[in-house]
Amino acid sequence: MTLKLGFHVSISGGICNSIVNATNIGCTSFQIFSRNPRQWKAKNLEEEEALQFKQGLRQCRIDLDSVAVHMPYLPNLSAPASDMYDKSVSTLTEEIIRCNTLEIPYLVIHLGSHLGKGEKNGISQLVNACQKSIQAYEKIGLSRNKVKLLLENSAGQKNSIGSKIEEIQHILQLLGTSDYGVCLDTCHLFAAGYDLSNEDGIYNFLEHVNNTIGMQNLKLIHLNDSKGDLGSHLDRHYHIGLGKIGELGFKILINDNKIKHIPLIMETPIDSIRGDKENLEFVRRFIK
Repeated sequence: MTLKLGFHVSISGGICNSIVNATNIGCTSFQIFSRNPRQWKAKNLEEEEALQFKQGLRQCRIDLDSVAVHMPYLPNLSAPASDMYDKSVSTLTEEIIRCNTLEIPYLVIHLGSHLGKGEKNGISQLVNACQKSIQAYEKIGLSRNKVKLLLENSAGQKNSIGSKIEEIQHILQLLGTSDYGVCLDTCHLFAAGYDLSNEDGIYNFLEHVNNTIGMQNLKLIHLNDSKGDLGSHLDRHYHIGLGKIGELGFKILINDNKIKHIPLIMETPIDSIRGDKENLEFVRRFIK
């Protein structure tokens, strides 16, 4: 089996360019923003552009279930009731529409911050936002939503939702339908206190995931090393093997049979130390 391995790639110049950007690096999976991630307003997705994207994806060697969209940065789906919360829900609805139009199966969402209103209120707002957005899509869509919303774990920053696996399990139970899954970020996990730097830590963690959220609900992994220490709550991605998780941790993780079918998406820096191609080559050296 070929490992589904790739990067978050740019859509600059048009969403179809993401396929070229991914294949030029040698990706077998990839992730994109469907729009400018730092603005509320999005340029409309033209029908011809969506058609070209779908045709391009069929012609390349990347499986459809290895492609994901990531939500923009601005929305906060766990925020208290406010104009900003309403805009966040609207943005999620728009992204669900765009993913269905592009036939991309996964939409990764940050769970957000309760902004001091407490975890219970934050989770309630998050669940409401997800359900409301899918219902809004299905009112205007031609068919039932086909996109899974993937809940991404946080690094455990102040007021953030979803740094603990049990919390994500609880949210999945509240959502309660097949419209949802999980994306786990290795940097966030390490920063939240899950030690992925050694064999015992990885084995125990994957067992914990299986016994809580269930491995069948883990649809995507963000493969990032951590610049911060274990339990630091610092969300700082780093080059694979050069951070605090280290080479051994990634070597063990990517060869674990439990995750061999799951797309691995890197969101590592591009700098004088390494670029995407170098990180990809580094990881491929570990594959048994």
